[in-house]
Amino acid sequence: MTSVFDRDDIQFQVVVNHEEQYSIWPDYKAIPEGWRAVGKSGLKKDCLAYIDDVWTDMRPLSLRQQMAAAAAQ
Repeated sequence: MTSVFDRDDIQFQVVVNHEEQYSIWPDYKAIPEGWRAVGKSGLKKDCLAYIDDVWTDMRPLSLRQQMAAAAAQ
């Protein structure tokens, strides 16, 4: 059985969580709790290309903040 995430012919939207981690979500489904749309939608390849461009630091936000605080001390 093929997952909706394996399909290249449906519309997705880019979503982000509170830790600034990105993902794609099918346009026709409600966004899960804890995630929000960033305003980019399109075919899977376009959404993944957008994520490649904007998600330059894979570390969760809380870890980046903790490391910045430790470096400031």
